[in-house]
Amino acid sequence: MIAFYKDMIDGLFSKNNESLSLLIENADYVVIDTELTGLDLKKDSVVSIGAVRMKGGRIDLGNAFYRMVNPSSEMDHRSIVVHEITPSDVAEKPPVADVLSEFLDFCRDAVIVGHFISMDMDFIGKEIKRGRGPRMKNSMVDTFRLYGWIKSSQTGFSSHYHADTDDLNLFSIAREYGVPVNGAHNALSDAFMTAQLFQRFLSLLPGLGVRTLRDLLTIGRP
Repeated sequence: MIAFYKDMIDGLFSKNNESLSLLIENADYVVIDTELTGLDLKKDSVVSIGAVRMKGGRIDLGNAFYRMVNPSSEMDHRSIVVHEITPSDVAEKPPVADVLSEFLDFCRDAVIVGHFISMDMDFIGKEIKRGRGPRMKNSMVDTFRLYGWIKSSQTGFSSHYHADTDDLNLFSIAREYGVPVNGAHNALSDAFMTAQLFQRFLSLLPGLGVRTLRDLLTIGRP
């Protein structure tokens, strides 16, 4: 099965197989997180975007991206409790369309990393499509997927074991790997937390046979 997914990855990125052979410690990553008005892709929208760059396992603390934006949909009171961003905080902020080009330039051709990354990228992709911008073609890695694969490789249990959902959120997994956790959700601090978790995973993966970017995309692709 893993061989099948490696073949699929090669097919998807056949024009860039040289980069797929990069060792994971030499690849460029951008770790991202978003805060949202809610979780409904059809009616909710982005409130803030945070991102940090990594070169292999080294987090570039001086190279971060954080923008709050005026969302295109009404803010849900439940989401305000989570991220603590109020309508007055973003009333004078630009719309997300005004910061997307800067975000895309920050990401460039790096591998995008995040926890449950598909949700973040679905919302960002929706905003890019609405603004008729270029579709992001970056490879993506989900730290949630990596966590399941590492657990199954270390313990022999299936990566689809039925763990409590609360045990699989970013904060819970970060605590398990000794990553400092603060109380409030913030797109930049959560991106930094995810980067530290990914850093831990990158140190473990070579010992489990995951050495190249191709290997990483095979096991961590959302």
